[in-house]
Amino acid sequence: MPFTLATWNINSVRLRAPLVEKLLREEGPDVLCLQECKSPVDKIPLEGFQALGYTHMVARGQKGYNGVAILSKLPIRDVGDKDFAALGHARHVAGQLENGVIIHNFYVPAGGDKPDRAVNEKFGQKLDYLSEMRDWFYAGRPEKSILVGDLNIAPLDDDVWDHKKMLKVVSHTPIEVEALGAAQDAGGFVDVTRRDVPEGKLYSWWSYRARDWDEADKGRRLDHVWATPDISNAAHSSRVLRAARGWEQPSDHAPVFATFDL
Repeated sequence: MPFTLATWNINSVRLRAPLVEKLLREEGPDVLCLQECKSPVDKIPLEGFQALGYTHMVARGQKGYNGVAILSKLPIRDVGDKDFAALGHARHVAGQLENGVIIHNFYVPAGGDKPDRAVNEKFGQKLDYLSEMRDWFYAGRPEKSILVGDLNIAPLDDDVWDHKKMLKVVSHTPIEVEALGAAQDAGGFVDVTRRDVPEGKLYSWWSYRARDWDEADKGRRLDHVWATPDISNAAHSSRVLRAARGWEQPSDHAPVFATFDL
């Protein structure tokens, strides 16, 4: 059963419901994972999504910030969530498709501005979150699983616009890259996007602060699609829908896609 999956930090699902509907209508992924929904689950505007065939949802939410949701054309069963680092945040939810594939939708903490946990509590929380992800995957050794989401780290040199300039900027510091890599290795996950697009600069986020984000192109690849080795070879056709960053009142993230022949 081939299916296409997309992940997108929407930066308010209620504010940007028309953009979600545009994506669903024009691109038609079978599954769409959203992060930073900024909405309680019962306030997510489902009617428009359901009208387009997305009649299934697994979600965790809270008022005003965080929040993750999986919208699906395919039946999907809620298989729980985990509060990594005990932050009390809606940052993870998992759903299982009828073919047995488990989809983990993550929104890893951004980590604040200073890459030093001694002066920045948020950076410490981010590192603790990643450490608990690592330990959880190491203990559970996931199988037949896809992990997607805004992981708030651009791990590779070509995942940022300037590797040297970004080494001391939160999202690309060596300690964060190492922590994300440890979590990835603990679960045995394959970075599907970079396996499909191994060469060249590739971004999924461009700051709102840039006057002309497209021309400046100072991006980062913060949004990821990973898969466990038992199904990673079934993945193909990875892409970033860069054009969505230029839609009216856009999110600062663009959707990332992959197709799985399962």
